[in-house]
Amino acid sequence: MKYTKLPNTDLKVSKICLGSMTWGQQNTEAEGHAQIDYALDQGVNFIDTAEMYSVPARPETQGSTEEIIGSWIKKTGRRDDVVIASKVAGPGEMVSHIRPNLGFHKEAMEDALYKSLKRLQTDYIDLYQLHWPERNANFFGKLGYDHDSDEEWEDNFREVLENLNHFIKQGKIRHIGLSNETPYGLMRFLEESRKSELPKIATVQNPYNLLNRKDEIGLTEILHRENVGLFPYSPLGMGTLSGKHLDGIKENTRLSLFPQYSRYSNDRAVAATRKYKELADEYNMSLTQLALAFVNQQPFVTSNIIGATSLEQLKENIDSINVELTKEILEGIEEIHREIPNPAP
Repeated sequence: MKYTKLPNTDLKVSKICLGSMTWGQQNTEAEGHAQIDYALDQGVNFIDTAEMYSVPARPETQGSTEEIIGSWIKKTGRRDDVVIASKVAGPGEMVSHIRPNLGFHKEAMEDALYKSLKRLQTDYIDLYQLHWPERNANFFGKLGYDHDSDEEWEDNFREVLENLNHFIKQGKIRHIGLSNETPYGLMRFLEESRKSELPKIATVQNPYNLLNRKDEIGLTEILHRENVGLFPYSPLGMGTLSGKHLDGIKENTRLSLFPQYSRYSNDRAVAATRKYKELADEYNMSLTQLALAFVNQQPFVTSNIIGATSLEQLKENIDSINVELTKEILEGIEEIHREIPNPAP
């Protein structure tokens, strides 16, 4: 395994992070525990979860993923061996079952944090992230920004940082991050942290893969210049970049079980995936290896969040850390990207 430091901290994290959002629906508790055990044996020390998981968000399974991690911690006593990242949900209809008043005001975050700590059976969370913005913004597959002049949200970046700082001082969280965030949002948080001497954002967890490189347009310059790490999710585009769906959606997979997740299944995305598969074949590697190694090698990436529903998938995904893409392969990727840029933003 390879390791790095969470930006602006002394916290060592593996370059591969174990994603967990399937635990509680597609995966059982026993399977979740087995994945953690296997990942740790391979040197992975970083696990990402969220209060809304498992996914899709449902009242009857909300919090189930954190509970599975918590039962593993209780069973093994290995809390000090793992770095845990979790997330507080922003407002939205799909998570209205979590609490009556969603958002990042102090009461909502306190409710979310304390319940996450209880489910995780731990006293602290290493990286606490805002799952998506409170304000109107372009995320979850929306490429362009449409301004809403009637929006009720008011600038509260400083207030949110002050709320998070309160929990840091309590020892309940160690570091903070964002998710599904834009360059504007990241810069406003950084501006307020400098101006008011408040905690600095360490990471931004956004989708990033061969089919969705939109953050290279505006966000990555900020990541480099401000020393913030990208914490990519969906590096395989919900499994499409394994190549298994090129001849139709396979049964008993995420895309067949939950057809609403069609982000990576449009015609341009499929065409691009086919070209990336041909490139991988040319260099005698799997498309999964190509896709994950591409993300692993990006200099702005802190840790690549991989997910799996089987130990066989997990092994291939973790092993991608040992794959080094040559200059020729990277040039081949760029040629495809120029032809079909960001087909699944």
